[in-house]
Amino acid sequence: MDQDRQIYDRCGAGKRMRMRREELGLARSEIAERIGKAEKYYADIERGYCGMSLDTLVEIAGCLGVATDYIIFGKQEDREYPDEAGGILFFLQNCEEDKRKKAVKLLQLYLSD
Repeated sequence: MDQDRQIYDRCGAGKRMRMRREELGLARSEIAERIGKAEKYYADIERGYCGMSLDTLVEIAGCLGVATDYIIFGKQEDREYPDEAGGILFFLQNCEEDKRKKAVKLLQLYLSD
């Protein structure tokens, strides 16, 4: 057997998704709503009871601010953003436009020193 071969572990992927969702302080229902799926389906993915399509994987990764490789294989170095930046991007992408503009202005003011 090829030692470089990577295996997809549904339970491990679900655990990483749950941990990241909890880091962001989000409920399963929020992620399910954002990806347009039933909460039970999303919960079953997190529990490793069922797999997901590539489209669903990409949607979930985007909501959680992580790379798809992180969800599938658990490679920390493949995360797209550090935890804090991913959380900030998630909230900016998913809030009302006027709140997003105000938040960006505040960040610019704060970080311009």
